[in-house]
Amino acid sequence: MTETRDLDPEEWELWGAWTHAQRLLARELDRALQREFGISKAEFSVLMTLWRAAGRELRVGELSESLGWEKSRVSHQLTRMEKRGFVARTESGAYGRRTGTKLTAEGRSAVQSAITGHAGNIRRHFFDTLTPQQADAIRAWSEQTIERIESHSEVT
Repeated sequence: MTETRDLDPEEWELWGAWTHAQRLLARELDRALQREFGISKAEFSVLMTLWRAAGRELRVGELSESLGWEKSRVSHQLTRMEKRGFVARTESGAYGRRTGTKLTAEGRSAVQSAITGHAGNIRRHFFDTLTPQQADAIRAWSEQTIERIESHSEVT
């Protein structure tokens, strides 16, 4: 086992600045989705995942895995979205045992409206402020972090 050591003051400052910036960015993007399109971040995540799926439909387990959410969270979110008319539950497989979810016309309309506006907000608050070198560094670090953590979690 490797020995751990504390962070030095500059590292703590960097960590604090990074997490603060991340929270502010996420909050601003979430608020804009709500204000401009009347949907939450969670709703947008579900809508986008279904939008990208073949046939605009997924089984609940597939949706859960794709979002990285617990099935209970997905189920509760889908219940709320079904009440808003964004999704409809479907049955497939033998005896209708597999419950799926598909986008409704209203859900398709909501996600289509939000995609461009949300992309514009991401561009304005994130991409437009980066130099090409900063973008390359963030991409490289992000990909390394994903690879390191995902490969480690597959082993354990």
